[in-house]
Amino acid sequence: MHEDRFHKRTIFLVAYLLFAILPIYWMVNMSFKTNDEILASFSLLPQQFTWANYAKIFTDESWYSGYINSLVYVAINMVVTLVVALPAAYAFSRYSFLGDKHLFFWLLTNRMTPPAVFLLPFFQLYTTLGLMDTHLAVAMAHLVFSVPLAVWILEGFMSGIPREIDETAYIDGYSFPRFFLTIFLPLIKAGVGVAAFFCFMFSWVELLLARTLTSVNAKPIVATMTRTVSASGMDWATLAAAGTLTIVPGAIVIWFVRHYIAKGFAMGRV
Repeated sequence: MHEDRFHKRTIFLVAYLLFAILPIYWMVNMSFKTNDEILASFSLLPQQFTWANYAKIFTDESWYSGYINSLVYVAINMVVTLVVALPAAYAFSRYSFLGDKHLFFWLLTNRMTPPAVFLLPFFQLYTTLGLMDTHLAVAMAHLVFSVPLAVWILEGFMSGIPREIDETAYIDGYSFPRFFLTIFLPLIKAGVGVAAFFCFMFSWVELLLARTLTSVNAKPIVATMTRTVSASGMDWATLAAAGTLTIVPGAIVIWFVRHYIAKGFAMGRV
């Protein structure tokens, strides 16, 4: 009986892995083909293997600059989000004040709101301030969604730290900045990793705000990928290569925070 259950679980796990990996494999497979081969035949492996699609991305400034632009505003968003969310989450976890529950809920409602709702206000504001087509514009726009999520995640981790640690540090003569940076922050490094991961993932794949608030100088890769559609048809091969490369940064981030994400699931905050 035990062996039968083991075999069933193994079969289910293998089937799930195949189902999850198949789209990624197929995109990588297409990235090494030509458009003619993609449209002409169905094959599990490239019949005319080529690096031309990747060469086009790494040699064409309009392509590789999209990755650079995305990484720049995503990094800005992550840093600003953590700087703002850490003290906010600490306040929610340690203090009770008038309207604290309502304010916390209001933060989460911003995360639930579709980006299209904020599109016109941001467009008019940034046009007036001269911030259109800048990395800062996209990074600041994404704060509306990343800060509430980071506060919610970090508040859960901070609430799990006993208050006695704060009180003991103050009795020992620690100032708040010294206590927060040297004692408290290392205790919630898992929460910081989880919050940074989710902020990265949202900002990296978000299209509507990033495409509307940029045009040339700060155009992200998600917007650049729409250039593959033309009057002559879809450039499937280049799009597949670009899509494959967009997975790489996310995979690297997941590798570094994989243990923190597991801990976040265990604490019920992810």
